[in-house]
Amino acid sequence: MKRLLMATLIAATLLPAATRAEPVELTVMSFNIWGGGANAGKPVDETVAVIRAVDPDIVALLETRPEPDPCDADNCVPTGPSVAKEIAGRLGYFYYDQAKQNPALWGGAILSRTPILQPTANDLGVAIEVKGRKVFAYALHLPDFPYQPYQLLGIDYGPAPKLATADGAIAAAKAARGPAIDLFLQDLKEADGADAVFVFGDFNEPSHLDWTEAAVKAGRQPLAVAWPTSRRLTDEAGFLDLFRVAYPDPAAKPGMTWTTTSEPTDPSDHHDRIDFTYGRAAGLTVVKAGIVGEKAPEADLVVTPWPSDHRASMAVVRF
Repeated sequence: MKRLLMATLIAATLLPAATRAEPVELTVMSFNIWGGGANAGKPVDETVAVIRAVDPDIVALLETRPEPDPCDADNCVPTGPSVAKEIAGRLGYFYYDQAKQNPALWGGAILSRTPILQPTANDLGVAIEVKGRKVFAYALHLPDFPYQPYQLLGIDYGPAPKLATADGAIAAAKAARGPAIDLFLQDLKEADGADAVFVFGDFNEPSHLDWTEAAVKAGRQPLAVAWPTSRRLTDEAGFLDLFRVAYPDPAAKPGMTWTTTSEPTDPSDHHDRIDFTYGRAAGLTVVKAGIVGEKAPEADLVVTPWPSDHRASMAVVRF
């Protein structure tokens, strides 16, 4: 009888662990919504339709508030109320508006199909309850000025000096976005022990995985640059670039998210991948990933009409 009772107690104790060992699959998404379409005079319905097409479990929204007019390198403070609450209500999601002001935020929000528990100290992320697991999601919108691809290519954007070398671009990128990433790494400590951590956002800086020698030979980029922000995410913080895990060759699959408002051949602009989905978890695998946008071949999932000047990045992961 004692042995039977002990076996029953052991089984009861082990059952939750066995349940936790079952893999979890999530769809995640990062989307700069350009004021919910307001900056292009579009209804919020179009933004909702894009999110519904992906059907994410967690989605980070950037620029939930409209830009001022004019919005330039010297002055672009968000105006008006956030559309995150309205979007979440239409989708039946929980939401969190990032209300603080710091170098890593610009009118962002995090929406989740499951309950959001609490925000991090600097407002960059939230804890989320997902199928008995604790998941953290961070939404970052990093400074867009000075913008080093434009500096390297001689494209005017505010009073920024022209750059000629990879080292110069790296130094300028560190100065522009280093303080924001320092702040993020402080908040990231709150995710210690979490089952999974995701980082989404408009980084306003390309990835070192994209500006490679192979991309230069393919005519995708002007030179190879080991961009510092993406390197800190992958090398220092241990995150996987979910899109690049699925598509490791930037020459074959560039995944441009900036911009939908000009053609790739436009000499006054440069198309790039600056919107990211990163993930970190034990046994994390990428089931699929892709770009969501207004037309093929730039987008893997096409949604029309399209409300934003950015394309979205999405991934399905298992951990």
